[in-house]
Amino acid sequence: MSLILRNSPSRIALLPQEILVSCLATINHNSSTRRFSVFNRPPPNYPGHVPLTRVERLGLAVGSAVGSLWDVRRHGISSRSTTPSHKRLTSFPDLVAACGEATATPYFIYRLRDAMLSSPTGRRILRDRPRITSATMSLTYLRSLPPGTVGATYAAWLDREHVTPDTRDQVCYIDDEECAYVMQRYRECHDFYHALTGLPVVVEGEVALKAFEFANTLLPMTGLSMFALLRMKKEERKRFWSIYGPWAIKNGLKSEDVVCVYWEEWLEKDVQEVRDLLGIEVPVDLRNIRKEERRRKKAEREARERSADTLGMS
Repeated sequence: MSLILRNSPSRIALLPQEILVSCLATINHNSSTRRFSVFNRPPPNYPGHVPLTRVERLGLAVGSAVGSLWDVRRHGISSRSTTPSHKRLTSFPDLVAACGEATATPYFIYRLRDAMLSSPTGRRILRDRPRITSATMSLTYLRSLPPGTVGATYAAWLDREHVTPDTRDQVCYIDDEECAYVMQRYRECHDFYHALTGLPVVVEGEVALKAFEFANTLLPMTGLSMFALLRMKKEERKRFWSIYGPWAIKNGLKSEDVVCVYWEEWLEKDVQEVRDLLGIEVPVDLRNIRKEERRRKKAEREARERSADTLGMS
């Protein structure tokens, strides 16, 4: 796009204003970018921004990718859960978030930004810069909405999973300010994808949703999360390859760009209508599958114990 603007000035007037401003900003940013070291680090491009050298970015990408394999939920439940059982993880850095930022540049986050610029709704989101927190989106109001609406479904999912939208880490390792907002928006909309699909914040559910996000957004971090399959139990891996993996790829590829959804304007819409509009099918209920599996294993264990007691008495 930058090359087109340089070589064909006459086409500039044909572009929407938001795309033009963004492309010109990218040209200016690229022309002024220079290599630096830890001894002459440039000033931040936005509040909280941490400029990284190429070596630092590579080290962050590799280190956070390896560390996040121990808990793929670090972008999900670990840093956000309100339940006491997860308090031990709240002081750890959000490795998945850091991996997402370090691996999104230089290409992938720009591709996602361009997808938003190509959508009228996406351009409005980039212009308005809405944030999703309990301060900007009242949970009391969402809980008062009729059952079956997007807002009520979102609030019910938050309550069921004991999570909150308030503790999403601030983006700091992406240099371009607009692209940093795109990553922040993706991060804050993540729970809407959970609510829309019904996937819980257990490792198995997070991996399935990350696979969906990878097919839809192409962010490398979402694809790298698939390595968490190595740590999952045999039956969980089997379920992923037979049920949730195919569902994720199929729906992620055929659905609309979920990052371009203005969720704040759809809270009172029927949730099934929204699924139909986006082209997203609800997968088999993972919580019910896991519950039935626990019940079956418990029955089998009790049967073995009764059999052992019977043999002992005889």
